[in-house]
Amino acid sequence: MRIAVFGVGGVGGYFGARLAQGAGAGAGAGAGEGAAPGARSGHEVVLIARGAHLAAIRERGLLVETPAERLIARPALATNDPAEAGAVDVVLLAVKAWQVPDTARALAPLLGRETFVVPLQNGVEAASQLVAALGAPRVLGGLCGTISFVAGPGHIRSVGATHFVRFGELDNRPSERAERLREAFARAGVDASIPADIHVALWEKFAFVVPVGGLGAVTRAPIGVLRGQPETRALIEQGIREIVAVGRARGVPLRDDVLERTLAFADRLAPSGTASLQRDIADGKPSELEAWNGAVVRLGREAGVSTPLHAFIYHCLLPLERRARGELEFPE
Repeated sequence: MRIAVFGVGGVGGYFGARLAQGAGAGAGAGAGEGAAPGARSGHEVVLIARGAHLAAIRERGLLVETPAERLIARPALATNDPAEAGAVDVVLLAVKAWQVPDTARALAPLLGRETFVVPLQNGVEAASQLVAALGAPRVLGGLCGTISFVAGPGHIRSVGATHFVRFGELDNRPSERAERLREAFARAGVDASIPADIHVALWEKFAFVVPVGGLGAVTRAPIGVLRGQPETRALIEQGIREIVAVGRARGVPLRDDVLERTLAFADRLAPSGTASLQRDIADGKPSELEAWNGAVVRLGREAGVSTPLHAFIYHCLLPLERRARGELEFPE
């Protein structure tokens, strides 16, 4: 497959490097610094990046550091111009949630007759936004899990050992194209699967990351503290319950044990982990607040479901979000 990764931040950088490296394609592949470039896993990877990050990738490759290893991946092409890349088989869309509608319009040069797009944003609305812009036949649902971030130009750092991708057709039918992508990830050593119901998978991820990210941004505490203090753990539980109620009211058949499984997942993560929303707000950057806690409040209101915790988090963080976007001024 010819795979374009549009957006090379923590998510796109980590998974794009894995695909470009071809990890797991042979003995020792991807193990250590300085591994050779190429398409050992049978696919070609194009990274769509920009600025100093792009320049560093072109010059030195893309460095990924995890607690277990350090690897350098060299994609077939790194560019800021989709037209230079041309048509691909699949686009992995890894921009921020609030950038999806505008980015959809920039994808045109990458789209051949059979090209499909897989959004990897946190949230539950990216696929529908892409369908509105590109048409339903081009879009799969998708999500991922990784605590990764840009540590510097051409440098991705990951915390912990949890890295996965999930994707599937929006009508949940089996498809050859989804299976081909799953195999491409698997050959690169990535935990990839096609859930029985992609919408359930999206809302289950939403139920984890949104309460943890929002509470982390308000408290400035990492996941280990949030889950370890009885008071904040109770708030995580409340946040999960609110999202489950909204999802079910909107027709998503979330399982009865979703709360227990979500908390168990949170308990397995590296204690120093933080969500991207928390990091962006702490750094004074525009964040995905509207697509996370804001979406819970909005979707809950539409479904007639009360979401008091998420409303509190959303309203508390709005001044910081508006300052980051230049809509409000006040001192640090």
